[in-house]
Amino acid sequence: MNVAWASSCGGEMIKVEFSEEAKAELAYQRYNHPHPFVQRKMEALWLKSQELSHRDICRITGVCYTTLETYFKEYNEGGVEALKSLPFYRPRSDLDEHAATLEAYFREHPPANATQAMDAIERLTGLKRSPQRVRQFMKRMGMKCRKVGTVPSKGDPEKQDEFKVKEIEPRLEAAKAAKRAVFFVDAAHFVLMPYLGMVWCFVRQFIRGPSGRQRLNVLGALNAITHELVMVTNDAYINAESVCELLRKIAALGLEIPVTLILDNARYQKCCIVAELAASLDIEMLYLPAYSPNLNLIERLWKFVKKQCLYSVYYKDFTDFKAAILACLCQTQTTHKIALNSLLSLRFQTFKNSQFMRG
Repeated sequence: MNVAWASSCGGEMIKVEFSEEAKAELAYQRYNHPHPFVQRKMEALWLKSQELSHRDICRITGVCYTTLETYFKEYNEGGVEALKSLPFYRPRSDLDEHAATLEAYFREHPPANATQAMDAIERLTGLKRSPQRVRQFMKRMGMKCRKVGTVPSKGDPEKQDEFKVKEIEPRLEAAKAAKRAVFFVDAAHFVLMPYLGMVWCFVRQFIRGPSGRQRLNVLGALNAITHELVMVTNDAYINAESVCELLRKIAALGLEIPVTLILDNARYQKCCIVAELAASLDIEMLYLPAYSPNLNLIERLWKFVKKQCLYSVYYKDFTDFKAAILACLCQTQTTHKIALNSLLSLRFQTFKNSQFMRG
């Protein structure tokens, strides 16, 4: 059943009709629409459908007669859907006319801060804007303040990409199917020294710098699928004998599927004694292209350990320092399992199409 009401707002008669479906929709949207302005429109029309006077509708909704007349016209022209429109005025910046030119320039010359961007914009367009306005403009273009990454200068992006596709990915697919065990191998050298990080504080904080240069060496093999960590540690040096010890520990796991170790080209990992032992244990040694830490999954684990227990933390002696690191490494499958499952995803960054800053 349709209900029609003739409304007089500002001396003009406006006929407003409400179907039962429209009334039900108005009743629902006046509480459930996400925007409060639209809720107010719905409320005004719903009150009208309930035969309230214009005076009462304006009093309840807080709008004037002219605004109420606008609501009625919107409803008559497009129904309930028309009331959902929000025609806010959005002033257009003069910088938008130069967006293409500025985007091309900033892609080649990314600014370090808003002041640098402000100077570049003034030089290129003649328009001077405040740092705050410039930041807003850069955000509208899709720019963000991102930390600059590093790429080994001698790394070969083409070789990395080819190695990832032809060597790493097929073995990882076999590992996912439980037909092969893949371990990423690398050595980390944790030196007893201050590791400065970021903390929320009221005044700048300082940590004591321990004396001496004692270090904990960890040669680790990280299972790409289970994140099980096999490691050899010492306080002296990592050498060929350390690698052999690691190979024996992996062999002792008793895996009944082929085993592949993915590792870098450190001399102590490519010597004859290591190669002969690996062959006798039926362990495949797959060496990464030179300067390819981005393809070694275990590198992420070392960074996690530093962030988790070394940054902005003071250890009074090497014993406490060593204990904290080993405790963190022993919790990869317990305390830190959820965090590492996300961090150690099998997605590897290559730099074939990366954007580099100009010198």
